Amino acid sequence: MTESTVILALVVITALGFDFTNGFHDTANAMATSIATNALRPKVAVALSGLLNLIGAFLSVEVALTVTNAVVKIQNSDGTPKETLTAGGGEALLIIVLAGLVGGIIWNLLTWLLGLPSSSSHALFGGLIGASIAGLGWAGVNWNGNGTKLDGVVGKVILPALMSPVIAGVIAAAGTWLIYKVVTGVAQRFTDNGFRWGQIGSASLVSLAHGTNDAQKTMGVITLALIASGDWTDTKNIPFWVKVSCALAIALGTYLGGWRIIRTLGKGLVEIAPPQGMAAESASAAVILASSHLGFALSTTHVATGSILGSGVGKPGAQVRWRVAGRMVSAWLITLPAAAIVGAVMWYIGDLIGGLGGAIVIFLLLLAAAGYMYLRSRREPVGHHNVNDEWDGVPAEEQVPVTAGGTK
Repeated sequence: MTESTVILALVVITALGFDFTNGFHDTANAMATSIATNALRPKVAVALSGLLNLIGAFLSVEVALTVTNAVVKIQNSDGTPKETLTAGGGEALLIIVLAGLVGGIIWNLLTWLLGLPSSSSHALFGGLIGASIAGLGWAGVNWNGNGTKLDGVVGKVILPALMSPVIAGVIAAAGTWLIYKVVTGVAQRFTDNGFRWGQIGSASLVSLAHGTNDAQKTMGVITLALIASGDWTDTKNIPFWVKVSCALAIALGTYLGGWRIIRTLGKGLVEIAPPQGMAAESASAAVILASSHLGFALSTTHVATGSILGSGVGKPGAQVRWRVAGRMVSAWLITLPAAAIVGAVMWYIGDLIGGLGGAIVIFLLLLAAAGYMYLRSRREPVGHHNVNDEWDGVPAEEQVPVTAGGTK
């Protein structure tokens, strides 16, 4: 067994680890509102989302191999690695990819610990950008593409990040306002039951789309590593075991549920009623599917958060917690540079030590950081048992319902 084979194995394990964090980090995008309105029980919601992510991962792999071309210049247009990075079993490229993945995972875990929804895609791209700058210089990043279309970091990452939450929020606000106008005078118990069923359908669609879009990124990264090391030559297809392992990783992560982020999205932004939940999920699904059809890369997290905020703005008299929203936007703004810094630092550490030793140290640093953040999260655990507790700290089961007469 050569050094490059061991490094390749570390890259594959780390990539699947990123896919896993992507799953539990983004469960909230599809299911937070359904859980908050009791359309689905928490464990049922994450199980349904995990199953649909698993199915979605197999539906489309057309652009998986060239997914990194959008932000960094480590591949040719046909998906093969740059020739300058394939010497010595592709170790140069493998270290860049490994460092970039570690940058993405650490940012995902940190924002999960803080309960802040942020983009897993942007974390991955940020990590790869930082590692590529460290290893290849500023010219190793595809900033603007060739100028003929929206491409590169600006066109594929920054512009969609700015536009998608606004568009989704406007659609959700308009949909929520229209829904409440239409159902005025109808008994709430009838409307809530109907909208809960609508929530389940729209949330399922978001889960399916998430599996289709996000699992591709990890499939592409692993296949690129296999080609760089000489273990795969077909640039038109993804190895079947890669498809299966990535699908299972993202589905398992989704099933475990990122309860801290589900709580923030479901209870921290607005108090969501079933009509709002359906409007938010429908807006998210519409924006995600439309952008996929048009070829734009966007963050499902940004879309879902914008939709939930929009549903709060659109409901007459609803309270929006803008302070929580501000924290989320701050996390969005620093996701790319923060993950890039971690990716660059990891590359420098790997390059300083060199070879297999450098790769092992990077991997051990990842394990140490992940272990610390997991243990830190146990001090204030959030799970299916308390995810729907009121944001002000009053447990849901201790609240006394308001009677028709308006007294408790």
